[in-house]
Amino acid sequence: MKSPLVILGATGVVGRGIVQAAVEAGRPVIAVARDAAELGRLQACHAGADITTLVGSVSTDADSAELAQALRGLRRPLAGVIVTIAGSGTRGRLLDQPVDALRQQFDEDLLPHLAAARHLLPLLAKAERGASYLLIGGPGSELPWAGYGHRSVASAAQHMLARVLHDEARTFAVRVQLLAVDMPVCSDDNRAHACPQWPSAVAIGRRALALLDQRDGNQTPRAVVRYGSPRSTAPTPPQRRADSPLTSSALEVGSLPAAEPVTPVAPITASPGNVLPGSCLLDARDLLRSLLPPNRNQETSS
Repeated sequence: MKSPLVILGATGVVGRGIVQAAVEAGRPVIAVARDAAELGRLQACHAGADITTLVGSVSTDADSAELAQALRGLRRPLAGVIVTIAGSGTRGRLLDQPVDALRQQFDEDLLPHLAAARHLLPLLAKAERGASYLLIGGPGSELPWAGYGHRSVASAAQHMLARVLHDEARTFAVRVQLLAVDMPVCSDDNRAHACPQWPSAVAIGRRALALLDQRDGNQTPRAVVRYGSPRSTAPTPPQRRADSPLTSSALEVGSLPAAEPVTPVAPITASPGNVLPGSCLLDARDLLRSLLPPNRNQETSS
């Protein structure tokens, strides 16, 4: 019997894609999320698959300890853990928001990853052949994401956290890595305005599973792996922004072996039913304003 794969944040956009990829590969899944109803719907979408649902959270040390105890209660050795969680994200300039806004972003996007790792890594250490712990990272970690500075700072901190955990987890004989996806995810909600190179959640899931199964031989595994190419050391391409912050995302789809192709979308036309979202237009306007010299007499339209 195959050991199950734990997926934290299984009911999110990317989480659902990872669950689907795991089911396609015939892997048992332990799906973890806060909402029991959403977990039930997720399980119903994969009738006949080996999916165990578990209501849980990793927001705090106490929540993570409770989740770890629930996983022990299943009495099943774990093959690995994939963590795809993120907060809501704050829009606006970093300088225009109070300090508490950044603190809240850390509470939602960074500290839960540490809480989860503290309590789940010891569980993985009991695997006979060792196991892997994989975080899914979103855009904005290297180049600031215009209009979402709080998310960019938290994403950069998440990368450093992954590197630290990567080193410290060697005492557990567990491989910790972060899969950096630096573009938004193409989903049903944004498909009409998505760029052709944006990956689908299932494509990210397949890449994540391939990374978990990868054996590096004599090479030392890297702490941070770019989505596009597992061994590529090429510079990261310029990032593209989305019309709203998403729970994970980004890459060069063309360099992915056996990745799911993203269907190109038709060019956006200026018709009443197909216009850019207001948030995107506001961010574009704010960016243009920041490039212009100050002019007190200048009138701006809203």
